[in-house]
Amino acid sequence: MGYRVAVVGATGNVGREMLNILEEVDFPVEKIHAIASRKSIGVEVSFGDQILKCEDVEQFDFSTVDVVLMSVSGSFSKEWSPKIGAAGPIVIDNSSAWRMDPDVPLVVPEVNPDDVEWANRKNIIANPNCSTAQLVVALKPLHDRARIKRVVVSTYQSVSGAGKEGMDELFDQTKNVFVLGATPPKKFPKQIAFNVIPFIGAFQDDGYTDEEAKMWNETHKMIDPAIKLTVTCVRVPVMVGHSEAVNIEFHEPLDEDEARDILRDSPGLIVIDKRDDKGYMTPKEAQGEFPVFVSRIRNDPTVENGLNLWVVADNLRKGAALNAVQIAELLHARGLIRQKALA
Repeated sequence: MGYRVAVVGATGNVGREMLNILEEVDFPVEKIHAIASRKSIGVEVSFGDQILKCEDVEQFDFSTVDVVLMSVSGSFSKEWSPKIGAAGPIVIDNSSAWRMDPDVPLVVPEVNPDDVEWANRKNIIANPNCSTAQLVVALKPLHDRARIKRVVVSTYQSVSGAGKEGMDELFDQTKNVFVLGATPPKKFPKQIAFNVIPFIGAFQDDGYTDEEAKMWNETHKMIDPAIKLTVTCVRVPVMVGHSEAVNIEFHEPLDEDEARDILRDSPGLIVIDKRDDKGYMTPKEAQGEFPVFVSRIRNDPTVENGLNLWVVADNLRKGAALNAVQIAELLHARGLIRQKALA
């Protein structure tokens, strides 16, 4: 017997990807519902060979389902996730609303799977920020071996991280540069076509953005609060796929050859690391793929016990929809989904 599943925010990039991945991995689904806001009632989305018509979140009875995957804004999740969880199903939320709540586990299955065991406190599990998800998959096995002291990360984040509006803006600006000149920015603060923007989110008092703060706060919660981590987040003119230049300083010696072997043997990771002009991964090649890819593994001779990595993943998949589905698979494997009797 399969589960009854609802995807809330089913018309967005990540919501559609959740539906695609649920079908791709053959998650045991008995019945699936596509849920959206009132303005999207009747909009059609696909689930395998099925065409689903979106249902109104305001009218839907969440007590009739077992698992809810949420791809909505933080404010919407703050309002709805507790109500949905109280109705019975386990909520796996992709927004930033619950990530740092001490009573809500923040989970990447390759990193801290045991944290799902206390999800019953609020019946909510949080998905990390897209850039954090791929980072911690690469950091965790290295931390287990040599204890990470400090990490410096520069991100190269695709426009799909800003939703369909971000993708449309890059497409339109790129096209129009060759015709009448780039259209004025709307979604992004500056032109994104043929440009990079060293600003994602909102500035905090310390000069960092909240996007940058998410990465160190979430890494601390999932791996180790003693890790010192500093981040610069940059939006780049790439449609899908986030990349990260990662510099790591360890407490204990770890050279590039041992690190390469550790990463090759770690779950959710593929090492693509040959020292030729095509021996590395790019976001274009990672698009549509499940794993996190690690390239350019090399010693950093400027610090004691230093290492550099290049980390790439599809941000709509491992950075969002795939990780949510993998959490659902983990809950299923551990028997933690309270399944209701079918009517």
